[in-house]
Amino acid sequence: MARPREFDTDRAVERAMDLFWRQGFAATSLQDLTAELGIGSGSLYAAFGSKEGLYERALAAYCTGQAGELVRNLEEAQEVRPALRSLLTGLMEADLAAPERGCLLVNSATERAGHPATVARVSATMRRVESALTEALVRARARGELASDKEPAALARFFTTFIQGLRVMGQARADRAFTEDAIDTALRALD
Repeated sequence: MARPREFDTDRAVERAMDLFWRQGFAATSLQDLTAELGIGSGSLYAAFGSKEGLYERALAAYCTGQAGELVRNLEEAQEVRPALRSLLTGLMEADLAAPERGCLLVNSATERAGHPATVARVSATMRRVESALTEALVRARARGELASDKEPAALARFFTTFIQGLRVMGQARADRAFTEDAIDTALRALD
């Protein structure tokens, strides 16, 4: 009879996510993971199948959390421009506070571009962000916040791309003035 699992897998995924986020996939060894999670390699393999399996679970948790928060904020927004400014400023503040971390989604897209499961997860998350932005911009146009000649889907693609570029610039240590200017310029696309 198999022994019952003696650790919280959700907590393990959260801790692994933090470790992968700090170090990247390649630089995180199995020993790093077992030390961080406080489990043996047998337990890690039994719960997640492999380092790769744990990484995919950690990335999924990150994407669900980050995209979910963005979607909720856009759905609850009474006006699109302040909601977008708040979203972009929040990302800027996170990057100014910890530029070495950046965005796990961006980190994954660049480090693991040759891994189909990672590419699929990143692409699905980007589509979810784009869809939420499109819906928010459609609502904004219906409320008269956005001119009728503005195309919500095109703007959503632009802001999806801008968000990822903003995260990369945060890792490149762009300062507050640079980033605030970029955000102001991006928001003028709504005019």
